[in-house]
Amino acid sequence: MSLSYRQPGVVLTDRHFTVPLDHADPEGETIELYAREVVAGDKAHENLPWLVYLQGGPGYGANRFIGRQAWLDRALKDYRVLLLDQRGTGHSAPANRQTLPLRGGPAEQADYLTHFRADSIVRDCEIVRARVTGGAPWTVLGQSFGGFCTVSYLSLAPEGLSSAVITGGLPSLDARADDVYRAAYPRIERKVAAHYARYPQDVERARRIADHLLSHDVVLPNGYRLTVEAFQSLGLMLGASDGSHRLHYLLEDAFVRTPHGTELSDAFQEEAQGLLSHADHPLFALLHEPIYGQDARPTSWAAERIRAEFPQFDAAKALAGDAPVLFTGETIHPWMFETDPALRPLRDTAGLLAARTDWQPLYDPARLAVNEVPVAAAVYHDDMYVDTEHSLRTARAIRGLRTWVTDEFEHDGLRAGAPRVLDRLLALTRDEA
Repeated sequence: MSLSYRQPGVVLTDRHFTVPLDHADPEGETIELYAREVVAGDKAHENLPWLVYLQGGPGYGANRFIGRQAWLDRALKDYRVLLLDQRGTGHSAPANRQTLPLRGGPAEQADYLTHFRADSIVRDCEIVRARVTGGAPWTVLGQSFGGFCTVSYLSLAPEGLSSAVITGGLPSLDARADDVYRAAYPRIERKVAAHYARYPQDVERARRIADHLLSHDVVLPNGYRLTVEAFQSLGLMLGASDGSHRLHYLLEDAFVRTPHGTELSDAFQEEAQGLLSHADHPLFALLHEPIYGQDARPTSWAAERIRAEFPQFDAAKALAGDAPVLFTGETIHPWMFETDPALRPLRDTAGLLAARTDWQPLYDPARLAVNEVPVAAAVYHDDMYVDTEHSLRTARAIRGLRTWVTDEFEHDGLRAGAPRVLDRLLALTRDEA
């Protein structure tokens, strides 16, 4: 039974769905999905078209908005919105260190997680769509990884879509994980250079912290072991509109004098552990490279291997000279499954996923080339998380797709620029239609 309730300006309804774990075996094991329906309070009884939102990640549940926050305000003018927790996230069969042991050991867990990529998410959406729209096609809004899922949707089930909007999430159709990270490290380096140009005092601050970590064993209050590589990974923030400023404020509060000498401050450690922990999104680490697997070759810890091609990211070498310590970005490494207590129990599972060789294609270039669904995509210039050239090549491969290429926003433009970003993209899909 669905439960409805109110927040300022909206009516919310909790929706629950049962779907096959393996869509190739529809009569086999099932899992439960959760989604939150949102409609404007003054339109609650109107027959509105539907928009389904697919969150970025992988591994993040849908936004928990209060009222008509961010882009939701614009969407509710025209749509009844479904905020779907993709399988494995939020309330949808959450997959983490606590729940995955129910599947058995690492081999069973890895087998289970092969069903948590974009193709399965799209098939879930089709079952959900039949339930909520009565079979009518709907609009999909895909942010980041949600955009990857949207391109899979256009490949696997375009008949389910009346239109599609993608923000910062046009994937390469054929790049391997190696290609993705070989393109990523130079982008990350540019973002770090821009940060240091904005805040030159942070060069010495980062060097001081890195030097401290190389000579001290630092364990954060939640049990996270703060190595120099973990510190560098805080550069993940630099892909967001306010990320450079947030990183600057974090660095300026790093040290405090104590009776035992200079130590990393409690304030710094508290904020750092919140930024580094995967406790609320472990699938981000487990599936981050498998989302690029589309053939018989393993991803094999691509970000770690490719990093060796860019020695300027070696903090010890930087400190041996006068080079700045470079932060890293959206990269997953095997050491994370040692340093992060939320990931440690899943280390062997992650290793098996990295070695897997039976990945299936996620995109259908032939079908995309004859696409008839109106599609618009925001491509952010020099996006740190999704390669711009890869995105534009894919845009050219999808018939009728209209792009808005902008340097006004970073990867989080849907948040930072809402509702203007969504308004512009919806207009582009209607122009195309």
